[in-house]
Amino acid sequence: MNLQWLHLRDFRNYRDQKVEFTARKTILVGNNAQGKSNLLEAIELLASLKSHRASRDRDLVHNDHAQAQITAHVQHDAGSVDLQLILREKGRRTASVNCQTLRRQLDFLGQLNAVRFSSLDLDLVRGSPEARRDWLDSLAIQLEPVYAYILQQYNQVLRQRNALLKQLKQREEPLTAHQSDQLAIWDAQLAAAGSRVTRRRSRILQRLAPLAQLWHRQISGETEQLTIRYAPNVAWSTDDAIAVQQAFLAKIAQRRTAEQHQGKSMVGTHRDEIELTINETPARFYGSQGQQRTLVLALKLAELKLIEDVIGEPPLLLLDDVLAELDPTRQNHLLVAIQDRFQTLITTTHLDSFHQPWLEAAQILTVTAGSIRAQ
Repeated sequence: MNLQWLHLRDFRNYRDQKVEFTARKTILVGNNAQGKSNLLEAIELLASLKSHRASRDRDLVHNDHAQAQITAHVQHDAGSVDLQLILREKGRRTASVNCQTLRRQLDFLGQLNAVRFSSLDLDLVRGSPEARRDWLDSLAIQLEPVYAYILQQYNQVLRQRNALLKQLKQREEPLTAHQSDQLAIWDAQLAAAGSRVTRRRSRILQRLAPLAQLWHRQISGETEQLTIRYAPNVAWSTDDAIAVQQAFLAKIAQRRTAEQHQGKSMVGTHRDEIELTINETPARFYGSQGQQRTLVLALKLAELKLIEDVIGEPPLLLLDDVLAELDPTRQNHLLVAIQDRFQTLITTTHLDSFHQPWLEAAQILTVTAGSIRAQ
């Protein structure tokens, strides 16, 4: 796929800016806080409907404006598509495909695929289990857009169940028949929704792990062995919906007293972990930042390959000021891997990190205070 142009209106620090992408590689150069990452963030929103930098749409709208607009034209092997996302300071966002407003925003997913790599991705290694779950869920949504709906269902059930458990917290009297029935209903729904989430997470990691291990061996010079293991909160061995649901219900029964005492759900996929180990040592405790960057780089290259295999087209690659953080060996592995196969947008504060052949082949755009011009 190829992002041919992008138009931003009142998005972050952009007032009215259209950018045409004329090469497979585009380098966005400029000082910090000029808008380079904002442009990549807009593309990320088109791909996932999420921003890793903001949780509220109002934070994405330019000061003193009611709404922001992101419009793009994407060329696929099978044809082209026009995308538009309107973000409002107050109110619900609007998503459109080929000028048709979508009733469900989830139907917008899958029109554009992208993999982002920035220094923040080191949280995949040294951050919380939530960071790794979010990463895996974001990948799952790109591979199978319906997963966004499945995850949404699970989170809705979890919120409702937690609300009930909070009411029942530390209750001295036995539950009434009505309360027991209510809890049983939410138990069953959590088990059903959790089964759909955990089985999909497991399948994706089974496909991703060999790709990441291959890249990791190459980048580390065959000196390190990466292991990726899915550690679900509810253990299961057979990929069967009924069997996994029964495993959920059995563990919920075991933790019933503790859940009522804590007033929250202590069983479920919201407590899953993705374990990353290098040479049998947890990666978050292992070696230098350089070695942790090797792991993250291997994961990102594996993402690119897996999305390409599943979707049938190479996704976009968004590199947010990351080359300066990689040593020459890791830079070379990255640049050789992507070549011209993936349309790549790279932000940087200077061009010294790039070899001359790259500079000659790339479109170079200068970003200054929300304004973009070609060099």
